[in-house]
Amino acid sequence: MSLVIKVPPVGESISEVTLSQWIKKDGDYVEMDEIIAELESDKATFELTAEKAGTLKTIAKEGDTLEIGAPVCSIEEGGSPAAGKPAAEAAPKAEAQSPAMKVEDAKGSTYASGAPSPSAAKILAEKGIDPANVSGSGVGGRLTKEDALNASAPAKAESAPAKAAAAAPVVKATAGSRDERREKMSSLRKTVARRLVAVKNETAMLTTFNEVDMQPIMELRAKYKDKFKEKHGVGLGFMSFFTKAVCEALKDFPSVNARIEGEEIVYNNFADISIAVSAPKGLVVPVIRNAESKSLAEIEATVVELAVKARDSKLTIEEMTGGTFTITNGGVFGSMMSTPIINAPQSAILGMHNIVERPVALNGQVVIRPIMYVALSYDHRIIDGRESVGFLVRVKQLLEDPARLLLGV
Repeated sequence: MSLVIKVPPVGESISEVTLSQWIKKDGDYVEMDEIIAELESDKATFELTAEKAGTLKTIAKEGDTLEIGAPVCSIEEGGSPAAGKPAAEAAPKAEAQSPAMKVEDAKGSTYASGAPSPSAAKILAEKGIDPANVSGSGVGGRLTKEDALNASAPAKAESAPAKAAAAAPVVKATAGSRDERREKMSSLRKTVARRLVAVKNETAMLTTFNEVDMQPIMELRAKYKDKFKEKHGVGLGFMSFFTKAVCEALKDFPSVNARIEGEEIVYNNFADISIAVSAPKGLVVPVIRNAESKSLAEIEATVVELAVKARDSKLTIEEMTGGTFTITNGGVFGSMMSTPIINAPQSAILGMHNIVERPVALNGQVVIRPIMYVALSYDHRIIDGRESVGFLVRVKQLLEDPARLLLGV
């Protein structure tokens, strides 16, 4: 008896997911609760586990968009790890020993022999490869997507001379490759694109700039970073200082920490700071909850934890929703200045940038200082110019005199 595994509910606002990767392959034996696939929504990545032990039979393909409750695969009773592994190991050996025999057997086995799947046919057509020259490893000798991908290298090597001979008399060869590659947008990328365009169209977004002398913080870090790490187990970075400075400034300018809902303005009496992180699958924005009540060490520990989860695609929806203000650091990529886009429904976002030594006038003297440009993008519907500039100046004051963070002045 088989058990059909369907897409589980993953959140109230999520109606569909994308099957991003099969961890186990069709025909593999799986144990109960073993991870068999990864599902990607427009907000996070989820793991699909086996609901019982048995042999996996895939229904959906990688890249398919599935509605909640749609069948993904089935698990058939029978089979065992001992029975499945030797068969899987024996297949490559047999293939290595007699590839010619495998091709001949596949060609004469069933009506599907040599017939490509839709995805395989598309790949082979793009590469100009004749399906008859590719051996299929699927059921009954059918050509799979993997067969088409693996056939690319030898097919190109064999067909290059023929193509060159045919093209030489007609067109003069051009230097360099002119290939192009198309990929389906992931659910996360589509959501990011849709939300960014919506913010530009639905808000009155402006950006104000300032510069911060980072020398006081850099001297403080250099003096205490070893003791800080020894005591707290995490490094002392710039993000904790910026987060604390933002939390203090939000107390003085509450409209920067507010949002618009319909015809009302909602003021937040807490600071949930979103930190923009570039993950392998796109931009994610995990949240530091109640950052205003955390110490520098607690903020650094939370940032490290969230960054690791983002890198491994382990962030949950709860960890990425509900922020009241966002900080993004383009400086890690070398950005000198930018205009960050608001993370709706928030009303403002602070952009950090790289630190560059620049000549500045200080007490009538020209001195070299490590300077960072900072940018505040804000929704002018709710935040006036005086408040936006005042907020950024307050952040600058706190960063250039870190003692203010301790004294609250």
